[in-house]
Amino acid sequence: MPDIEHVFVLMLENRSFDHLLGKSGIPGLNGLSGNETSPYDGKNYGLTRATLGPMDVDPGHEFPDVVEQLAGKDAKFPSGGPYPPINNSGYAESFMRTTGAKVNADPGIVMSAFEPQDLPVLNALAREFAVCDNWHSSLPGPTLPNRFFLLAGTSGGLDHSPSDAEMIEELTIDGFPIRNGTIFSQPIKTRIYCGGILCMAQTLKGVSFLDVHRYSNFVHDVTSGSYDVKFTLIEPDYGDLIGNFKGGTSQHPMDGVTGGEKLIKEVYETIRKSPLWTKSILFVMWDEHGGFYDHVVPPKATPPGDAPVSPRANQFGFDFSLYGPRVPCVVISPFVPQGTVDHTLYDHTSVLATTEKIFGLQPLTERDKNANNVLSLLSLATPRNTQEHLPSPAEVQAHRAAEIDKSAAPHFGNVPAFLVAAARADLHLSPPEAHADILTRVRSLPTLWHAEEYFREVGQKVLAARGGSGQQGSDHFASHVG
Repeated sequence: MPDIEHVFVLMLENRSFDHLLGKSGIPGLNGLSGNETSPYDGKNYGLTRATLGPMDVDPGHEFPDVVEQLAGKDAKFPSGGPYPPINNSGYAESFMRTTGAKVNADPGIVMSAFEPQDLPVLNALAREFAVCDNWHSSLPGPTLPNRFFLLAGTSGGLDHSPSDAEMIEELTIDGFPIRNGTIFSQPIKTRIYCGGILCMAQTLKGVSFLDVHRYSNFVHDVTSGSYDVKFTLIEPDYGDLIGNFKGGTSQHPMDGVTGGEKLIKEVYETIRKSPLWTKSILFVMWDEHGGFYDHVVPPKATPPGDAPVSPRANQFGFDFSLYGPRVPCVVISPFVPQGTVDHTLYDHTSVLATTEKIFGLQPLTERDKNANNVLSLLSLATPRNTQEHLPSPAEVQAHRAAEIDKSAAPHFGNVPAFLVAAARADLHLSPPEAHADILTRVRSLPTLWHAEEYFREVGQKVLAARGGSGQQGSDHFASHVG
């Protein structure tokens, strides 16, 4: 095995494998045949070309939405299981039930797939290195628990996107308490880079805003010649945190793909030209499928084996014995043969299994203990010459982001998670006598407008604490929340 000293992970948002790479035409890839359909209201909807720009609506991808997507119209999950039989027939039905019918959307949106020329950066990497076409999200559910699996081998029983009440009332001060710890509590040096002010990892116990570095420092740090970090997580800029994600780099459907393509290119080219290149492995991956169609049936999975961290975490009684839909993952190293297509079964805990194997760490849960690592992909005896520069992202016409009703309550999607991250930073930066007032305020934020103002204030504090002026922090953060 090559002498790997650095693991880099870039995780983006809410795209399925077939949606991003199903039409790539890469030889040997388990992609789309072109005949796939999904029924709605007596009509079958086939494949369409995905849009580069933002969507007006966000396809549902909460636990019940995925049950319907995988098992068909009106499918329900009985608490404690078993999961209903899967035939991947409910994608259009789920989309129209949760979101599409409210705005007269096309039911075929979730059947969309990109042409390879639409994603030149991702397709170049997939053809140059190893694309894993049997990589699944860790559970059939939303963002936060899947990101926890990446970092902890479990979601602590969390099977849904927590409400603000759950997150704020129970978890704000210390963060989400994973029982066996996370990769950040292991005896290796770790680091988080974040493109925006707040990141998802900040909701975990043991991770504070002081552990999060600005992505703007990434190039300098990695190319300095003194970078000794073993595990590096790169989180994108999530853009507008109150609902439409505009201006970000996460590739969330409501923000389009161009910003994410630019981020992937930057991260790869930075590592490629650094002195770390021949001692590094880079994962470029997505957290979950975002409600977009994938034709592969998720297989059975090994449950983590830990108890839920609280009674409210396991809302649906899911036992984590099933993976979620496929998501893309490209494994990048100069020791990977060009044009590799890997059909091995992986999920996000395969990143942990790989990291544990490299650095001699013990597994955190039964899931990562039993997960396949990717080190067999690094099969070359010597590093090969690889592309130094990737193509530029496809041009996209100017677009208007979806409007958000700021009078709505901040109780949906990732907003509660970002509120927790903001509140934890605020608590850390404030004297103890202010803590009660901070918690009271965050618990009682009535609308997205109020949440936006709170994000703006915390952003000002965080950037000031990191060495920027308060006004610069406020201006910078305003560009990402409004």
